[in-house]
Amino acid sequence: MQIALLGATGHVGLHITAEAVRRGHGVTAVARHPDAARGDEERVTAKRADATAAFEVEQAISDHDAVISAVGPAIDETPSMIVKAARALAAAAMRAHVRRLVIVGDAGSLTVTPGIELLATRGYPAELREVALAHREALEVWRRVKDLDWTYVSPPAVLYAGARTGEYRVGHNEMLTDDHQQSRISVEDLAVAVVDQVENNAHVRERINVAY
Repeated sequence: MQIALLGATGHVGLHITAEAVRRGHGVTAVARHPDAARGDEERVTAKRADATAAFEVEQAISDHDAVISAVGPAIDETPSMIVKAARALAAAAMRAHVRRLVIVGDAGSLTVTPGIELLATRGYPAELREVALAHREALEVWRRVKDLDWTYVSPPAVLYAGARTGEYRVGHNEMLTDDHQQSRISVEDLAVAVVDQVENNAHVRERINVAY
C-alpha cells in the first residue's frame, strides 16, 4: 500500500512512518520541510506541501491508496491551521480521488463524564486549550464530510515515548481509562493503532479513542 503522510516530520508522524515501513508499506512523507523525514529510504519518499493549501496537498497525495494526517501547528503557526488543514485535505482528497483518510487528532474533546469534555476539566493546561479547541472544530469539519472514508483518531490524555506492544483498546467519544483511572498510550502503540485503521478500513466516518 502507498500511504501519504501529512505532518510526517512531527513526533507522531515519525513514529507512524516507522510503523508503516515496518509493515512493508511505501510512505510519502509530506511536510513543509520534508527533508527532516526519517525512515527506510527505499520506502520513504519526501514531498513538500503546505498542509493548509488544498492544491499543494492534492498534488502530494495523488495516486496514493490512503492518507494519514498527523498535522499540528509549528512554532510560527497558530492553532487555527489545524482547521484550515482539515478543510484543505478534505477538498484535496475529493479532487485526487483518494477516499481513505485517517486523521490523528487530540484528546481535549473526549468526554470524561456525561456532557463534560477533558478540556473543560479543572487542571487542563491553559496553554493546550487553543489547540484542543482547534482540533474539536476540525473534527466537526470531518463529521460533515460524507463522500470520503475518514476515521478520526483521538489519543488518550497522556502520550509518551515508550514501547511498542501492539496492544490497545478502542473507544469512541468517551475517554478510555485503565484500571488505575489513567488515560495513556505510548506513541509507538498510537502509531500501531493508526496504521491498523488504514489496513483494516475500520470505523469509517467515526471518531475513535485509543488507549491502554
